[in-house]
Amino acid sequence: MASLRFSVGVFLLLLGLYCGIDPFKHSAMSGFPDFEAHKVEFPPWSEIPAVRDAENRLQRSEIRFFEEVQGPESIVFDSLGRGPYTGVADGRVLFWNGHSWSHFAHTSSNRSELCDPKPLMSSYVKYEHICGRPLGLRFDKRNGELYIADSYFGLMKVGPEGGLATSLVTEAEGVPLRFTNDLDIDDEGNVYFTDSSTKYHRRDFMQLVLSADNSGRLLKYNTKTRTTTVLLRNLQFPNGVSLSKDGSFFIFCEGSLGRLRRYWLKGEKSGTTDIFAILPGYPDNVRTNEKGEFWVALHTRRNFFTHICGLYPQLRKLLLRLPIPPKYQNLLGAGGALHALVVKYSPDGEIAEVLEDRLGKVVRVVSEAEEKDGKLWMGSVVMPFIAVY
Repeated sequence: MASLRFSVGVFLLLLGLYCGIDPFKHSAMSGFPDFEAHKVEFPPWSEIPAVRDAENRLQRSEIRFFEEVQGPESIVFDSLGRGPYTGVADGRVLFWNGHSWSHFAHTSSNRSELCDPKPLMSSYVKYEHICGRPLGLRFDKRNGELYIADSYFGLMKVGPEGGLATSLVTEAEGVPLRFTNDLDIDDEGNVYFTDSSTKYHRRDFMQLVLSADNSGRLLKYNTKTRTTTVLLRNLQFPNGVSLSKDGSFFIFCEGSLGRLRRYWLKGEKSGTTDIFAILPGYPDNVRTNEKGEFWVALHTRRNFFTHICGLYPQLRKLLLRLPIPPKYQNLLGAGGALHALVVKYSPDGEIAEVLEDRLGKVVRVVSEAEEKDGKLWMGSVVMPFIAVY
């Protein structure tokens, strides 16, 4: 018995040393000496929507273009209804012509063999800053130009014929765009877009998620004056952006907080914001349909573990010191398994529909849901396919 207690003691001592030293640099904070965990001001747990899709209807989705597109985050159709167009992990924007995918545009002027298609999504990450990583896509209805939020190269655009995109915005107020994420365009040509963090690049998005960094910004680019204005700052992972049908406001996602925030553009509330909806999970992009409803793609549902960790940053930092790679920390936050959740909100912020694949049997990690002709086209920044419900 004494030898057993001694062995257990030695094991615990060695385990403690291993966790404290992290010799193989596995922890989420490894390589980030200035990593800081911020508090997330979550609403009370009782206010989190609990509504579910009892039928797991996303399991009825059709998987299209499997391994033909890698990481298709955003999906758009042009004014003639052609497409989809989507940005992929190798830095290109691809166009589906009804028979095959073709190269429509690219964001980097330094493309080389480093940017060639690869079999694994993880193979692209170390070259993203060279090849570019197009995320949010929007067509300007006035002239057919495609606006691109490239996470590394900032806000860009390309003409209706495609090709190399032109840089529009790379900094604001002297601070470089570090993680340009999504955008939308109003009828006057103003582009509203998000810079998810001024500290972390997209390739370090797990550190951004786990830290709840609050350096994100919401910005406006005036295409007539070519000036950029910071509308809001000190945001925790601002992400998707989508205008209301009447253009009186737009919605943007606050990823770390798990909510939608409304920014008023017209009327007596112009220039102010309010909370549009508290979400049942953590959002990526939001898109408006023809009825003025908002489809929100959520990477994961909330769980009590992430709720407590968000409220108590020192506890979260202690857990993140453990030699557990970020992807496994993220999986723990996702409840142990990748899944799919898409929620439709009314123009007034009420839940209208919930679609799920809770087990991730067919659809997983949805980044965006674009409604067209009665079908929901779903992209994913980490999956090699587009799902259609």
